[in-house]
Amino acid sequence: MGNKQIIEKIRSKKAFISDMDGVIYHGNKLLPGVPEFVEWLKKEEKKFLFLTNSSERTPKELQEKMLRLGIDLDESFFYTSALATAHFLSVQKPGGTAYIIGEAGLINAMYNVGYSMNNYNPDYVVVGDTRSYSFEKIEQAVNLVLKGAKLIGTNPDLTGPVENGIIPATKALISPIELATGRSAYYVGKPNPLMMRSALRRLGCSTEETIIIGDRMDTDIIAGIESEIDTLLVMSGISTLKTVDKFPYRPTYILDGVCDLVC
Repeated sequence: MGNKQIIEKIRSKKAFISDMDGVIYHGNKLLPGVPEFVEWLKKEEKKFLFLTNSSERTPKELQEKMLRLGIDLDESFFYTSALATAHFLSVQKPGGTAYIIGEAGLINAMYNVGYSMNNYNPDYVVVGDTRSYSFEKIEQAVNLVLKGAKLIGTNPDLTGPVENGIIPATKALISPIELATGRSAYYVGKPNPLMMRSALRRLGCSTEETIIIGDRMDTDIIAGIESEIDTLLVMSGISTLKTVDKFPYRPTYILDGVCDLVC
């Protein structure tokens, strides 16, 4: 199948679930073709959702970041692993307590579902993306897990892309706690199908009508495959064609970036 046919098949989809880091931007740098892609989604009246495994920012903060980059969208177009984690825990144990290692996006999401913060005997230790990481927090988390708190990770990403390279993400940050306690965390974000089902409910679309766009084989693409959603891998973030060959599965489509769909 040629690139023109691939692009036509992708453009025919009714709904688009797009990752952000590595697809829409790198850090504070908007990627080529993104303004045109968003305008095309609006013009064609496509249903779309920007879904990120990053748990640092609230939807409002993501909206404001995109506005600074020149993209004006309502905050309802953003869904994060922090929101997915908070929803999951509110169903598992309504009104529970948690010790949180994370930023405002995760803390606010947990408060908004009725959770309170507890550093003595919480129901859960929840770890998300954060730059305020310390030995003291790891020590506290380890001892709380050993006392019975369940260990939860907002996402299983080891790294995330930024303008000048990569940064450690949640799985890298939570691994010392797993190793010290001998307990494995439960990760809510991609590729967990829970997050994909939440996204589909928000869009009101079926799996057949939807495509997921991402730059990572180990989260975005496998999330689509396990949720039976067509996948588009873009080369604008973490992955390269050599990366694809390392995995026992393949994306439905591969393009250089979202620019290819509209430029």
